[in-house]
Amino acid sequence: MADADPARKNADLGVRTVSAAVMLVVAGGALWLGGVVWTAFVCAVALGVLWEWTRLARAGTQHPGERAAFNFGGMLYVGIAAAMLLFLRNPVFSLAPLLTVLLAVIGVDVGAYFTGRSLGGPKIAPSISPSKTWSGLLGGVLGATLVLFGAARFWQEGLLSVQPQGNAADGPACFGMQPCWYLTANPLPLFAICLMIGIFVAVCAQAGDFFESWMKRRAGVKDSGNFIPGHGGFFDRLDGLLAVLFVLGLMILFQPR
Repeated sequence: MADADPARKNADLGVRTVSAAVMLVVAGGALWLGGVVWTAFVCAVALGVLWEWTRLARAGTQHPGERAAFNFGGMLYVGIAAAMLLFLRNPVFSLAPLLTVLLAVIGVDVGAYFTGRSLGGPKIAPSISPSKTWSGLLGGVLGATLVLFGAARFWQEGLLSVQPQGNAADGPACFGMQPCWYLTANPLPLFAICLMIGIFVAVCAQAGDFFESWMKRRAGVKDSGNFIPGHGGFFDRLDGLLAVLFVLGLMILFQPR
């Protein structure tokens, strides 16, 4: 098959680049400002994802009961993920825990993309997402692990603050939990811990990607929406992050007291 028109590819790349820059500025500004701005931003994005979710559910189901179950699941799934974004931007914490989660998911995407394109190999589930390979998953694990290890070393060296505001004497907080085992290990066990967490983050993020791809295939659409030029919809951009935040939220909700 002949290659796509280079001019069109370049035009698409330009649109994607501009859209990505705008998304970065808007999301980064809301994150930095925090408070009501961050809350409004998270709620707006969550509503956008839910709107796309209901469209996919409507197109991919025929029975009203099945559709209702999908919509209820979407409210639970997106609601817990959004609540985690608000929880991690709590004034009690520094920005470090939330930024670590966000950068770890980005590390999965970047590692999976470049490793998958470079090495290729067997597909994980070609009937759901033909582009996802096992080599890409391993690259995603490596990307997340390096982000987590780098963040932990920065924290240990005092280059990033993780002290709860107003409670510095209590020691660093891990998402509000004590003791902070993530920051107290020495470098060798620390890398092993980061690797285990990196595997967890990569598997969750890829599972979220597969789940969204499965919903789109059932609905017979390429993208969840068209709100973001060159990138599709909110759900397309946040599928992996939603899954990671959802599982993290369940872990915190059901942790032993």
